[in-house]
Amino acid sequence: MQHTSPFADALAAGALVLDGGLSNQLQDQGHDLSDALWSARLLADTPQAVTTAHRAYYEAGADVAITASYQATFEGFARRGLDREAAAGLLRRSVALARAAAEETADGRRRWVAASAGPYGAMLADGSEYRGRYGLSVAELVRFHRPRLETLAEAGPDVFALETVPDTDEAEALLTAVAGLGVPAWLTYNVAGGTTRAGQPLADAFALAASADEVAAVGVNCCAPGEAAEALRVAASVTSKPLVVYPNSGELWDAERRAWYGPALFAPAQVTGWQRAGARLIGGCCRVGPTAVRSVAARVRGA
Repeated sequence: MQHTSPFADALAAGALVLDGGLSNQLQDQGHDLSDALWSARLLADTPQAVTTAHRAYYEAGADVAITASYQATFEGFARRGLDREAAAGLLRRSVALARAAAEETADGRRRWVAASAGPYGAMLADGSEYRGRYGLSVAELVRFHRPRLETLAEAGPDVFALETVPDTDEAEALLTAVAGLGVPAWLTYNVAGGTTRAGQPLADAFALAASADEVAAVGVNCCAPGEAAEALRVAASVTSKPLVVYPNSGELWDAERRAWYGPALFAPAQVTGWQRAGARLIGGCCRVGPTAVRSVAARVRGA
């Protein structure tokens, strides 16, 4: 039996608008994100900048902000000399900063906070989240993810964003790690060419989440916009759960140069097709900014 929560109830009542890319908004605010911790570095160095970025998306019409914890891990912070207590404090801070931005956006709308948990490959900061298959067992991946999820849960997010998942092994690990924490989750795969990034059939991948009590929604993120509609169609064929979609701009990531290249393909007009495919959580990922989110919100609410 699926657990109920205020967030799941809101999702049942109507579509919600997600934010866009946090890193590009922080860069537009003048911050250098070139090191391995990416936007997570600012949790320690310049936390107010994170709140400002979240507020920009809330003010653009987003109902949900995704925290700056995608690349925040105990292992990654340890490489920067932070002990577990300090790292746990920064993980909890990521939720508090998004919550502060929600409270500062006083326009009468309910705002939600999604605690991001990126894949193991995000911690490696070498682009392997776009490949998966790290040579670790599911049990080893559970041991990596569970402490971070426990710590994030302590901060009281409305939902977990288990995002940019490249393969079914990591999905299985995340679904195990999130069980029993009392926080609903959405699970989103990074897909390419009609499969997971590791080349597995999407029907098999989405079916893993179909029976998971904690999963409030399932779908895709950080994929090319053109991949989204077909992936949602496949998801709808194997689960009745609400669907979630937040593609990137369509540009490509060069892990060596830590830079994006190629044309931007994200267009708010695509929202209509995603809604027809069953999407109830709709937004953007990397390189999709507040202007695009404002247009997405107009289309979602207009529908």
